Amino acid sequence: MNRSPMTQSGANKLEEELKRLRSVERPRIIKAIAEARKLGDLKENAEYQAAREEQGFIEGRIKEIEHKLANAQIIDVTKLPNNGKVVFGATVVVLDLDTNEEIRYKIVGDDEADIKQNLISVHSPIARALIGKFEGDKVEFEAPGGRRCYEILEVLYLA
Repeated sequence: MNRSPMTQSGANKLEEELKRLRSVERPRIIKAIAEARKLGDLKENAEYQAAREEQGFIEGRIKEIEHKLANAQIIDVTKLPNNGKVVFGATVVVLDLDTNEEIRYKIVGDDEADIKQNLISVHSPIARALIGKFEGDKVEFEAPGGRRCYEILEVLYLA
């Protein structure tokens, strides 16, 4: 079985969501279904239908999170010795050599990626170019917007 890499913080977020779905959302929707049943004919009951549909979404999300966590290879970068090498889970400060802009990226699993928060997927062109490199190295890669050239300024192993 192929295990998907996931940061410890990504796993923690999924576990929090799972706990909330099980302890808050599931009981809330069960109560809503029971209340809607009291209103009579279930075929004509919009509240009942909506509650059942929401229950399906919640149960589907619970199963999805359980599957992701079961198949995750959780990597806690804070437990690794920082030798300046870019690895999965590392936070990398780079200098865009074309714009002279400093950018900070964290390399995360596919499910954790959020470019607005500079969380980049381990499978993205940027991450593939950075992984295995060291502070001071220059990397060139093909991005959706064209060829880019970065210099790695700092590699941090943060939580």
